[in-house]
Amino acid sequence: MDPNNEVLKRLEGEGERKGLPPRLLEFYQRLFRIQSGAEKRIGVVKPELNKEIINSRLERGSPLLKFGDLVLDWSLIKDIFTEVTAAFSEFPDLFGELPKSLREPKFHPSLPKKVARAWFERASLPATMPVDDINEYLLLDAVIHATLRPFLVSHSKALLNLVEQERWRRRYCPICGGAPDFAFLDKERGARWLLCSRCDTEWLFQRLECPYCGNQDMDTLAYFTDDEGLYRLYVCELCHKYIKAVDLRRTESEILLLLERVLTLDMDRQAQEKGYQPGHSEALTGTTD
Repeated sequence: MDPNNEVLKRLEGEGERKGLPPRLLEFYQRLFRIQSGAEKRIGVVKPELNKEIINSRLERGSPLLKFGDLVLDWSLIKDIFTEVTAAFSEFPDLFGELPKSLREPKFHPSLPKKVARAWFERASLPATMPVDDINEYLLLDAVIHATLRPFLVSHSKALLNLVEQERWRRRYCPICGGAPDFAFLDKERGARWLLCSRCDTEWLFQRLECPYCGNQDMDTLAYFTDDEGLYRLYVCELCHKYIKAVDLRRTESEILLLLERVLTLDMDRQAQEKGYQPGHSEALTGTTD
């Protein structure tokens, strides 16, 4: 099953029932089509990681993938980057104007390797792709992520079975090192799992711990629920971050986590109106030569 195709089948109908704006649904339909097509072109990836490297990295709590381990087709990246940039540029009412370095393809007809590396390693972006303010930075970050996501997802599919879930339980993804942006409580035990914001890896985590700052003080951790108890908004009063979650014990129908990210966008609005911030989008706005 192609998760992106499944999301596309259900996005419009369920999005309308949730009251999502038509323009927003149109954008996400386009983005999922781009990424679904890219994943099909990528196919099965085989990172060159031997058992010794894998065991060593997991033992010391290091994600399996470093940038040099990624199997990347730069010709395909150029195609995806062009499509993604065009998609974002057609929805300025949703995201604002693209940075100049993206609006004028003559400057960057493709995603530069050093920019992709800096983004993956969460370092300051090179000055060759300047941004004027935090909004432009966040938009550039979204474009880079949307371009590289099909590759990261493909790597996750190839490597996730190598991770012993009970032994990991860290605040970052065991595959790519990304931060979580969504969570779910499983049907079997109500155990909490995190979803990587970058490669969609799912990993087991503690119920009573902030997935961003590690706070375990019950007096400063809380969650809000909707009327049905299906959705939860976990918040931390120390770092003022939040993460959305869905309780799979509360539904008999199939839940697609990729779809839930979009269907619960109003939860983001509510959380931010209460003064909490999404923990996965820590912006690095400095530049280096």
